[in-house]
Amino acid sequence: MTQAMTQALTLPINLYPEKGLSAYLRAVNALPVLSVSEERKLARRYHKHNDLDAARQLVLSNLRYVARIARGFSGYGLPQADLIQEGNIGLMKAVKHYDPARKVRLMSFAVHWIKAEIYDYILRNWRIVKVATTKAQRKLFFNLRKSRDRLGWMTRGEVDALAENLDVSPEAVQQMEGRMSHFDVAFDADNDADDDNFHAAPAGYLQDMRYNPEVLATQSDQEDSRHTQLRQALSTLDARSRDIIQRRWLDEDKPTLHELAAEYGISAERIRQIESKALDVMKGTLEA
Repeated sequence: MTQAMTQALTLPINLYPEKGLSAYLRAVNALPVLSVSEERKLARRYHKHNDLDAARQLVLSNLRYVARIARGFSGYGLPQADLIQEGNIGLMKAVKHYDPARKVRLMSFAVHWIKAEIYDYILRNWRIVKVATTKAQRKLFFNLRKSRDRLGWMTRGEVDALAENLDVSPEAVQQMEGRMSHFDVAFDADNDADDDNFHAAPAGYLQDMRYNPEVLATQSDQEDSRHTQLRQALSTLDARSRDIIQRRWLDEDKPTLHELAAEYGISAERIRQIESKALDVMKGTLEA
């Protein structure tokens, strides 16, 4: 979707933002519904002539249906207005790909696009850590809630029945149930908590490895190895190139190209060329 189309279609969607969701819903429900012939005529105008006003009318006339679809996802605890807006994005994408020659109503075609955008939004925002990343996990996430017969943990029989119904393993069902039953926990402890109500945060379980002897020894060995390699790479250079690299890259007070040029009696560009060639030589030595 082009930026121009997005801007042209998005601006009318933000109807009465200062009056809240109820005003928006009243506004979209008051918009006229297109007939079959009107819808196909507008779709042909958009696809043949890139008529953004036609695309705008197609979007506006179907906003009420997006709101109804978004209402079906209200059980995930996310703002209804955000769900509707994500669905509206899906509707705009559907308008772009809609082919009126197939003789299918736009809304029948757009349902997939609308739900796909809402699905992605829920998965991105339901938890800080993603609960579903694979196709099978996404399927489980959106089917587990509506497939359960009651609240609380499922019995083994319910797990097996649901696994068979969704064509996944019982272990996958149990794993997703565990993910959905837990809440995000702050990594750091609450500084305002008193001793009676204190609960250790995840940060409290981690070891401070900064002063671990093994870590310190490993770091020291790595630094010695890097210094040795650097000395070997510098030794492959001629005296002038080595001096330029040392002063331009390793010393604390680094001279400019012009300062070195004045000292060696050559141009700054020539200093840059020497430096570049020396770095290439050192890189080849270090990678060997």
